[in-house]
Amino acid sequence: MDKGSGVTYAKGFTAAGVACGIKKNGKKDLAVIKSDCVATAAGVFTRNKVKGHSLMLAQKNLRNGKAQAVIINAGNANACLGSQGEQDALCMAQLTAEALGCWPKNVLTGSTGVIGVPLPIERIEAGLKNAVLTREGGTDAAAAIMTTDTFIKQAQTTVTIGGCEVRIGGMAKGSGMIHPNMATMISVITTDAAIPGKMLKKALRSAADVSFNRICVDGDTSVCDKVLLLASGLAGNAPIQENTNDYDTFVSALKEVCVTLSKMLASDGEGATKLVTIDVRHAKSHKEAHLIASAIAKSPLCKTAAFGNDANWGRLLTAAGYSGASFAPAKVDIYIGSVQVCQNGGGLAFDEEAALQTLNQKEVTYVIDLNDGDASDMMWTCDFSLDYVKINADYRT
Repeated sequence: MDKGSGVTYAKGFTAAGVACGIKKNGKKDLAVIKSDCVATAAGVFTRNKVKGHSLMLAQKNLRNGKAQAVIINAGNANACLGSQGEQDALCMAQLTAEALGCWPKNVLTGSTGVIGVPLPIERIEAGLKNAVLTREGGTDAAAAIMTTDTFIKQAQTTVTIGGCEVRIGGMAKGSGMIHPNMATMISVITTDAAIPGKMLKKALRSAADVSFNRICVDGDTSVCDKVLLLASGLAGNAPIQENTNDYDTFVSALKEVCVTLSKMLASDGEGATKLVTIDVRHAKSHKEAHLIASAIAKSPLCKTAAFGNDANWGRLLTAAGYSGASFAPAKVDIYIGSVQVCQNGGGLAFDEEAALQTLNQKEVTYVIDLNDGDASDMMWTCDFSLDYVKINADYRT
């Protein structure tokens, strides 16, 4: 049982990740996950009006709140291809169902990569034949969904609910085109908790709001992005009900997994050298705090200053000023780590060397204290390096 990791950490899940020739570099590019039984399932999807065909089929198949398998290919987005893209997504689900012994309607499809290029279905079919799903396959599956990611992203946790051990584990991919408005990458999370579909969906949205919807790399939101959550119900607990301590415990654990994955995504932004936390405090309302955190998180000037280890706090205050939030600039205090660099909206003498040492770390926190209320919000982002431009300038070619 303990051999599982990520999406195979919970009871009842097996997975595989194989190379089927979609990626030009020959690396793993096809992930398959299966539940031993038909699982309760939920999902959150990109709000981009342009959506990939594999994503749209997953949305459709999730309408009944059930799923037994997930298949995701990397290297090809299967997007903006008209009827061919739709048929390829259906074929992908059918082939998976035949290979795993389940119904096509219970297969959730996903694709990520270049837009506008037909999906090589014959390679996916061959990959499925070579995929041997095991408890140990979670890490391979996580590797297979990577695109420009530099490391595998997995997380897992265990909690006790109703006297039973409940496991939650997940994987994610994403390095560029990341910004809130669910979803901002691809993630699959599994649990063995027994929980009704309505509660599972509510729990996922609650967790996504404080994790995947709180990360930003570049302000872009892709067309293939989603988070899927499957619950096998094999932990043995009584079904989790709303407004109970069991539900709160489950949501807290789910948030833990989602936040861990989200911080990995932000830290692995394309070309990034550091994870940057934007911590906005004492705002008039949660809305004001979020507007400011979001503006700073996606500001190229703030992100390039972070890359250059430049304690340019004026850029942070400027971004807050154009965010649309209501606040009093003359009340604002700003800190880089523990070093205060701005007081009452103005400059003050601070230890430049201490600020430089803070900015030179792998994780940096900007605190923007509005001194104007009791609300707060937080976002995770990364710096903008020269490599971000290099990676995206020739992504397709």
